[in-house]
Amino acid sequence: MKIIKYFFALTLLVSAHVHAQKRPVASEVLQTIQKVNEHWQATHPKHERAFWDNAAYHTGNMEAYFLTKKESYRQYSEAWAEQNLWMGAKSDNKTNWKYSYGESDDYVLFGDWQICFQTYIDLNNLKPESRKIARAIEVMEYEMSTPNKDYWWWSDGLYMVMPVMTKLYRATGNKQYLEKLYEYFTYANSIMYDVEEGLYYRDAKYVYPKHKSTNGKKDFWARGDGWVFAALAKVLKDLPTDDPHREEYVSKYKKMAESIIKIQQKEGYWTRSMLDAEHAPGPETSGTAFFTYGLLWGINNGYLKEKTYLPAVQEAWTYLSTVALQSDGAVGYVQPIGEKAIPGQVVNAKSTTNFGVGAFLLAGCEMYRYLDKKGNRK
Repeated sequence: MKIIKYFFALTLLVSAHVHAQKRPVASEVLQTIQKVNEHWQATHPKHERAFWDNAAYHTGNMEAYFLTKKESYRQYSEAWAEQNLWMGAKSDNKTNWKYSYGESDDYVLFGDWQICFQTYIDLNNLKPESRKIARAIEVMEYEMSTPNKDYWWWSDGLYMVMPVMTKLYRATGNKQYLEKLYEYFTYANSIMYDVEEGLYYRDAKYVYPKHKSTNGKKDFWARGDGWVFAALAKVLKDLPTDDPHREEYVSKYKKMAESIIKIQQKEGYWTRSMLDAEHAPGPETSGTAFFTYGLLWGINNGYLKEKTYLPAVQEAWTYLSTVALQSDGAVGYVQPIGEKAIPGQVVNAKSTTNFGVGAFLLAGCEMYRYLDKKGNRK
């Protein structure tokens, strides 16, 4: 009997410890945000090109600036924008502009070269200068003038460009941005969205049953779905309340949220292949951080019920802040650049990337807002 009582008491203590871990306070989260961002900037003083991976970091950095108002954060993104001439891919020959995968300057219409516009628009909103968004307007208005609708052919592209469309609508008042947003989104859904699961395949190559995970299951890549989920949150933030397609975006967002929390691992993270944990087992931070951001944004803005979704958020933040976060402020367990869950690929505490840090910052900022709203400040 004494042994049983001992183990029962021990279980309660462990449970209490875990529960305590799940209740951060705003001031601690703010310190974490600053530690992570300042570590990244201190270890990366040289600004790189305006391609997607760097640009995704800057979406997180700008969110950290909006939260903290630390001028060094804004200046870091502005210096990056200046170095890149407020452009993505730099070709001026429109007849050669492409949108399949490519990293050279003629891939102007490829979304990986357009995500930088999100940060340029944010910086312009802080201090308006037409040169800051001139290229964004030139590129996107040309794109919208074409008859093509298949620009977003991979899930990542939704995060890269959907928020650009809503931000440019707000900057210009041009409703065509919202019309084309829906047209391109509809195409993306037609080739990547699984209605039954409420999740997105990375692109048409990975649609089940043409492609299967190691154990014969549907293979939804966590970071790919993280890109989409975060994109929907960002779109809903800027989309007019009277947009005729708003309810469809809300519906897709809520269905994803419902699906996401069902397949979270008990340790708080999501595995790289979301429905097959054994395909590429172990923690992964970028997808987890994007899901955490998207779920918290929904709770903070009244789209998701706190009672239903907060437990998943608490588990995820515990993972992000105690496992992914390293003592020096680095963010580990980020799957390297790729497009799928790869069996046997090593992802460990030393695995860090620019876009992973950006995702972590997005999640941290929403966690701070949640706690601050609840009065859990110290």
